[in-house]
Amino acid sequence: MPGRHVTDQQMRLFMTLKQTNSIPVAAAKAGLSQATGYRLQVDPILPSQKKAPRGRRRPDPLSDIFNTEVLPLLKSSPGLRPVAIFEELMRRYPDLSVGIRRTLERRIRAWRAEHGPEQEVIFRQTHTPGKMGLSDFTDMNQHGVRVAGQPLEHRLYHFRLAYSGFGHAHVVLGGESYVALAEGLQNALWSLGGVPAEHRTDSLSAAFKNLEKSAQDDLTERMDALCNHYGMTPSRNTKGVAHENGSIEGPNGHLKRAIEDALLMRGSRDFEDLAGYRRFIDEVVGRINARNAKRIDVERDSLKPLPPRRTTDYEEVTVRVTSSGGFRGLMPEGAG
Repeated sequence: MPGRHVTDQQMRLFMTLKQTNSIPVAAAKAGLSQATGYRLQVDPILPSQKKAPRGRRRPDPLSDIFNTEVLPLLKSSPGLRPVAIFEELMRRYPDLSVGIRRTLERRIRAWRAEHGPEQEVIFRQTHTPGKMGLSDFTDMNQHGVRVAGQPLEHRLYHFRLAYSGFGHAHVVLGGESYVALAEGLQNALWSLGGVPAEHRTDSLSAAFKNLEKSAQDDLTERMDALCNHYGMTPSRNTKGVAHENGSIEGPNGHLKRAIEDALLMRGSRDFEDLAGYRRFIDEVVGRINARNAKRIDVERDSLKPLPPRRTTDYEEVTVRVTSSGGFRGLMPEGAG
């Protein structure tokens, strides 16, 4: 009606009604004047879409200093944080309001998006059931675990399926090594009851450290042979590019936080023996797997079968023994 603005709802109603009614009748039913009805017939754009963008309501506090003060800092020191630039501007111009900080941060973010250095693009990964399992080691010394009254220096070997989140953790007393990985990986696969198509590790830089070229090649061949035994395709992420192994790097942190929570709930970080601590880790990992049980069941159907037997998870060493020397063999744990 005269003196009142047309709403989007009125216009939509008018446009619907005019399909079966004359324009004057449709306008009257929509609460519009006849003249307004004929105008909307010619210009069928919603009123909300005709509003001009809201302009600045107050003077730009950075208009005089952004190009002359801020841009030179951004160009000379690309890694400079916005808060540092803000503090520098407040030092140079004491009369500036502290309220410009958010405006400055938005302006810097917009400038860097258009003119700053190129950023690495990381595409979200889509995982399919049965495709990939991942291995990594993570240090546990900061948790302060004690066994038989003594601090336990150790790390965890951590295996995870990328799709379902099935996890397995194995306490490692030494450093990163082929033996630790082979034992932990095989324990994980036999616990899972199947084999993924691909197995990914990081660059194993700690395991390769201080090895000669021939020894590095031998370690690589042994890793490939281990994967071949289980019918997995081995792959390694690029050294220093953690996001390529992101499906386990992040879960490493989640697992360690879950262990820390369980230690706090337990009320003690002391364990009578190593077996007791290993049972504790198995319980924590078991609770995590229970939360992912449905996805794990789905993924199990896509896994390849296990081979008839395990392969070696020990290291062969040649030792010279003279006629005046000798050695003593140790029976494996559990042997008769």
